[in-house]
Amino acid sequence: MAVTLLDTWARPFGMRVRIALEEKGVNYEYTEQDLRNKSPLLLQMNPVYKKVPVLLHNGKPICESLIAVEYVDEMWNNKSRLLSPHPKRAQSRFWSDFADKKAYRSGRKTWTEKGEEKEAAKNDFIEFIESLKLLEGELGDKPYFEGDKLGYVDVALIPFYCWFHGYETFGNFSIEECPKLIAWCKRCMQKESVSKSLADPQKIYIFMAELRKKFGLDQ
Repeated sequence: MAVTLLDTWARPFGMRVRIALEEKGVNYEYTEQDLRNKSPLLLQMNPVYKKVPVLLHNGKPICESLIAVEYVDEMWNNKSRLLSPHPKRAQSRFWSDFADKKAYRSGRKTWTEKGEEKEAAKNDFIEFIESLKLLEGELGDKPYFEGDKLGYVDVALIPFYCWFHGYETFGNFSIEECPKLIAWCKRCMQKESVSKSLADPQKIYIFMAELRKKFGLDQ
């Protein structure tokens, strides 16, 4: 079965799909996309949003990262499932959605504010840390969000870890306020499926710095 992932190296959303494919032992072709000059294939396979990641399975496109992760989990169900069995899966979907709507969005604001907006941006830092603390509360004393194994919420959240260094540097704050979450990040990184799928935090930081310069955010 032909499996291809259309993605770009730095986006955390595509990293989710890569982790899921690695966890399931699926061989796939990776095709890097230039979002400034979108390929005809990307536009054909995701004509609605025109964005990555797009998972292609036998020519069939599966768009949106969390949907793609769930598709991989359902299609290659011969290995340990990522998504909890019913009814726990509703909670897993809730926290994965929370990671996108609260943690990612508030985290993004910590490094995309202009100099004169940084004072007002302190609320964004507070909101980001508060969202991490809520996630930390859900994690509790478990090794992973799903219990004793890497699961759906873990796959959804861990790609943001390689962006944390940039968030802290540009936002001038520390995520060490969430020690259990940091320990969970390091635990996830010990898994080969995660470590080989996430980008180098230093490269992400350089990428963020280039974007800030490009959009005049350091002025």
